[in-house]
Amino acid sequence: MPDDTSLHNEETASDSSRSKVKFEIFGEEMLEKEVKSSGNSGRVYLPPDWVGHHVKIVRID
Repeated sequence: MPDDTSLHNEETASDSSRSKVKFEIFGEEMLEKEVKSSGNSGRVYLPPDWVGHHVKIVRID
């Protein structure tokens, strides 16, 4: 069964306008960080105790 975030993501992928959508996510912890440049992509460093866990990334601006 897909979770709520994947349903919202599929809806916005077909929408060419860049309107904001609301996500409701249940989890254990949340961090807010800035994506840093890394070659021709971006990078976010997370705590080492998060290694091996599943995370969801939501762009907020």
